Amino acid sequence: MSGFVEKPEPIEVPGLVHLHTGKVRDLYQNEAGDLVMVASDRMSAYDWVLPTEIPDKGRILTQLSLWWFDQLADLAPNHVLSTELPAGAPADWRGRTLVCKSLRMVPVECVARGYLTGSGLAEYEESRTVCGLALPEGLVDGSELPAPIFTPATKAAVGEHDENVSYEEAARQVGADTAARLRQATLAVYGRARDIARDRGIILADTKFEFGFEDETLVLADEVLTPDSSRFWPADQWQPGRAQASYDKQFVRDWLTSAESGWDRRGEQPPPPLPQQVVDATRAKYVEAYERLTGVGW
Repeated sequence: MSGFVEKPEPIEVPGLVHLHTGKVRDLYQNEAGDLVMVASDRMSAYDWVLPTEIPDKGRILTQLSLWWFDQLADLAPNHVLSTELPAGAPADWRGRTLVCKSLRMVPVECVARGYLTGSGLAEYEESRTVCGLALPEGLVDGSELPAPIFTPATKAAVGEHDENVSYEEAARQVGADTAARLRQATLAVYGRARDIARDRGIILADTKFEFGFEDETLVLADEVLTPDSSRFWPADQWQPGRAQASYDKQFVRDWLTSAESGWDRRGEQPPPPLPQQVVDATRAKYVEAYERLTGVGW
């Protein structure tokens, strides 16, 4: 069992129709048919949306995505139309709201991996493959791969886990031409972002993108290259063969699986509230990632 510890009631705004409450984002549609995407401060871990929020998280994700969209504009068009607050929206939405094109979304999570860790490492240790792609012997947690790889996943409902699939299975689901375009775009965007991050002392270990179609044009959507959708590691602390220091929700995961939390992630009970020190440490990591990447103070 997983999902929301307590699912929030959607905020009602005149002229907006609530479409969906996701793990982090709330999705609305305006009268013009555009999507209005609001990033909350909610935190998810182990397929649960936790009862404790991380202050400023939604704004950090939104502002970092906007910065990355600018860096990638020549490689991939994106879905952002405006950052203006819809009339009648609460003031708290400022800085965390994007008005976006309504796209025909491709039902595949487009994952690029440049380093071996996470679910990729687990599969490699069993079969020396990741999503069916053969990798050389001798790799360990944190190893840089010989070249970045495209490892798609099928999108899951809230509370369920995205499932890694082979490229062939993704092509079967969305068509060979679309799968080829997704792979090319994913690896091109990852390559650009990896180089930008590296120049700022950060390793982009892996990341996931979502794409949709506007007519026949493939468009980058949702969030992009945030600590929620990516693994960022401080380059000066990178050491293959162990878990890496990171700019993401690792503080949350570590506490949830510690004896202090008293929570059994394989049990039926939802996770407990986070202590203040974990909230503060997690927020600090998100802020540091934003500042190091953009060069702008939060």
